[in-house]
Amino acid sequence: MGNSLQEQLLKAGLVSEQRLKESRTDKRKTVKRSGKRGPGPDEAARRAAEQGRAEKAARDRELNRQRQEEAARRARENELRQLIHTHRVVREGGDLPYNFTDGRTLKRLYVNKDQHARLVDGRLAVVRQDTFYELVPAEIAERVRARDPGLVLVWNQPDQGPEAEDPYAEFKVPDDLMW
Repeated sequence: MGNSLQEQLLKAGLVSEQRLKESRTDKRKTVKRSGKRGPGPDEAARRAAEQGRAEKAARDRELNRQRQEEAARRARENELRQLIHTHRVVREGGDLPYNFTDGRTLKRLYVNKDQHARLVDGRLAVVRQDTFYELVPAEIAERVRARDPGLVLVWNQPDQGPEAEDPYAEFKVPDDLMW
């Protein structure tokens, strides 16, 4: 009984040699097509792996978004620093103190007479740059305020005129009124 069924059938003359070779090649082809890997991973494990990949991709996207936002914020801050630094007014030789508030603290800058007059009438503004205070022209203060309003500390903008605000502007004061 050591012989296989195919060999026994061949010896008995029931199957030809050609038919035996064909059956062996067919068997080899079907085994090759189906693969000898055995049973594949079960459906639950495959779903769990797919869900894990999807969650990791979502975390990675969120982390990338946060990194991009942080890089954009840093770029805006550096752009503001560069804008203030390039357009600042040099305060050398200032002997006149100009007091202003930064939040709840009182600060003092020493400026010259011309800079003080320009600060008072709104042609200059005081802006915060990191831990320093700089004087910048009004046009630059407007650009800084558009990007970050918290950096402009003092900007005395000229009023539109007392006529626009005064509710009694249309009433004339008599010339002979005596106090």
